[in-house]
This record gives sequence, structure tokens and C-alpha cells, in this order.
Amino acid sequence: MGNGDVSADVSLRDGGHGRPVQDPLELPLDFEGFYLGHQEFFHDFAEIHLGSRRAAEQVVHQVCLEILGCWDELLQQGDLEQQTLAVLHRGVTRRLDQDGRPPAFLINGPIAKNLRMVRDQLEIAGSTNGLYEAILELPTRQFTVIVLRHLLGYPTKRIARYMGLDPRTVDYHGRRGKDRLRIRLGLPAVPGKPKKEVQQ
Repeated sequence: MGNGDVSADVSLRDGGHGRPVQDPLELPLDFEGFYLGHQEFFHDFAEIHLGSRRAAEQVVHQVCLEILGCWDELLQQGDLEQQTLAVLHRGVTRRLDQDGRPPAFLINGPIAKNLRMVRDQLEIAGSTNGLYEAILELPTRQFTVIVLRHLLGYPTKRIARYMGLDPRTVDYHGRRGKDRLRIRLGLPAVPGKPKKEVQQ
């Protein structure tokens, strides 16, 4: 499922000529709308972990087929964004496990060059040693907010839309994630910043 392509591959033969042809599935209209609204996010999220657009497209294709296979059940559960994000996260993790390597943002050159900027965005003083490993250990929601906000540069409202959360709750998870990173890295909190807690 590349960008804009929500048809599934069906292995048919073209009039005995032996050429595979595409036979698009009839997709539920609400699924098509969901895919078109989330495809950029899904591909960006997968690519920053897998390191290439091609690998990201392969994983997103499988993830979307998995989501399509249980679409009606997902709609009935009422937390569509959280459920589909979990499917995406599992798909990316499965591919990383198959490839036997860490997420690309641990080793990707361009991201490694931006360590200082990311550290500053996270308001973490001192060394960045272990920063990305610490990000990997965050709880799922905190991990997702930190990755989307600081590695992909998504604004809060966009993150809230993709995660199905109130923007204030996104900010809450961002703050908790930063606090957890500071503790994990043994760094002091930023002075002069009062903590505000938001109900989840």
C-alpha cells in the first residue's frame, strides 16, 4: 500500500498470458477515509523506525490489511486511533525483530547529527548518551508523543488527532515522557518550571 493506494494485491492471471493483474478490493468508505487521513502519519512513523521509505511502505501495507481485516470490530470498540496505532506499532516492531536491528533513528546519520537540537527541544541538559535508548523504554503514549513531536516535528494538534487524544493530554504525556527521560539519564529537572498535571 504505497501513498494513495488502498487496493490490496490479488493474484489473478490475465487471460492465460501469465501476467499478474491488480484487482482492487471493495473497501468500506469509512476505511478509505481513515487511510487517506492517516497514511502520511503511518508512513512517517514507520520510516523513522525502519530507515527507508520502501520498507515503511511494505510494513504499512501489511498493517493496513490487518486493520481492514478487523475494521468492523475496531469501529465498535470506540478508540479507533489508539487501536490502529497499536497495530502500526506492532507491525513496525515485528519488522525490526525480523531484521534483527535497532530502530533507524538510533543509527540514522541525519538524526544523529541533530542530537543537540533534539536534546534542547526535550529541555535535557548535558550529554545525549543513551537518549534514544531511553526514548525506546518509554511507555507507549509517552514514546509516541516524543517521537512525533521531537523526531518528526508534528505539532500538538496533529498528534492529538492521530492519537485520538485531547491536545492537553498530549502535552501531559510529553511532559511525563521528558521527566522520565531525565530520571532515566540521571539529569536534573529544568529549574523554574512549575509542573501542571492534566486529568487523563
